[in-house]
Amino acid sequence: MLVSRTKYRAGFTLVEVMIATVIFIIAVLGTSAYRYSAALSARRADLRTAASRAGLLLCEGWRGVGGVTTYDPVGYLNSDLNISASTGPAPPTGFTPLGSYKLILEGTDYYATLSWQDVGNGLRALNVIIGWNQQGGGTGSMQDANKLFKLTTYVEN
Repeated sequence: MLVSRTKYRAGFTLVEVMIATVIFIIAVLGTSAYRYSAALSARRADLRTAASRAGLLLCEGWRGVGGVTTYDPVGYLNSDLNISASTGPAPPTGFTPLGSYKLILEGTDYYATLSWQDVGNGLRALNVIIGWNQQGGGTGSMQDANKLFKLTTYVEN
């Protein structure tokens, strides 16, 4: 009587290895895309936070001197900020422009416009608009700015 022996081989076939490799590559690419997206979102949040802080500093500095129409942030804040006169975003409708400035914070150019409007008996609205390029870095000009932050506060005059 002849007995047939079946030989079992340990290991994986080429198809199994290829399928496992494809699954691994998809997982790595998905993780890399997620990490890139998270890093980009964090960078954008940092740029917006810097714009917010600069806008608040400009607005509160102006408010601190009573909202006068002769306020010059270059003279008041140049020791705290790298600021110079430049072009900036357009002021809101009905507001009188005070001036436009370029601020450089952590290698990124921000463009600010300060404007004011008397809104009532003894009440003045102070407005600051800051524009910047969402990709960061030096933008070269206000035309490259693709994000805006607007801040308005009030002062008795």
